[in-house]
Amino acid sequence: MPILRIEHSITDFETWKQAFDRDPAGRERHGARGYRVLCPVDDPNYIVIDIEFEAGQEARAFADAMQGVWQSRAAAPALAGAPKARVFDLVESKRYRD
Repeated sequence: MPILRIEHSITDFETWKQAFDRDPAGRERHGARGYRVLCPVDDPNYIVIDIEFEAGQEARAFADAMQGVWQSRAAAPALAGAPKARVFDLVESKRYRD
């Protein structure tokens, strides 16, 4: 399963989350199956997003679509710095507890 991982600094979580929830690039429309938002315990102004896709080309196309979002202050008001986006293949996953 391909996962698009996006990482970047932000200026304010609430402002960032409102913009993320508006979903200006259309995650589901681009084939996303789901996502996780992570924040380092020692840095509330840094975000990591993992978005799952069925196919690698969908993940890459969505990463390309996000480039336009990141160029717009209206669409990405809390963005600080340049986002890093990479597509990964899930090789193995195991849960020890539910």
